[in-house]
Amino acid sequence: MTITIYGIANCDTMKKARTWLAGHGIEAVFHDYRKAGLAPEKLAAWADAVGWEKLLNRSGTTFRKLPEAERSDLTRDRALGLMLAQPGMIRRPVLETGSGLVVGFRPDLYAATFPG
Repeated sequence: MTITIYGIANCDTMKKARTWLAGHGIEAVFHDYRKAGLAPEKLAAWADAVGWEKLLNRSGTTFRKLPEAERSDLTRDRALGLMLAQPGMIRRPVLETGSGLVVGFRPDLYAATFPG
């Protein structure tokens, strides 16, 4: 099973997630979507799987710097457009495990995803 971790290289949360995976002997391919981009179909599939609300990082500075008019009354299509235009708005990391998606990093969540 190939595990892919999506995010941005210089993100502290990404570093914690990658360190956790390495520390537990779990190999993951890293995809930096700021540098390599992200296919609209991939983002749409993630949104279908977990909901666009879970993918959108509303607490990040990229989102908070948007004008109020762009932040309010978001729909799925508008949110996906914002995330594609500015990948920093995607919550990090997104982990494709082969059997599902894990969005964000919490050690307990990763431990439940990869038991023993």
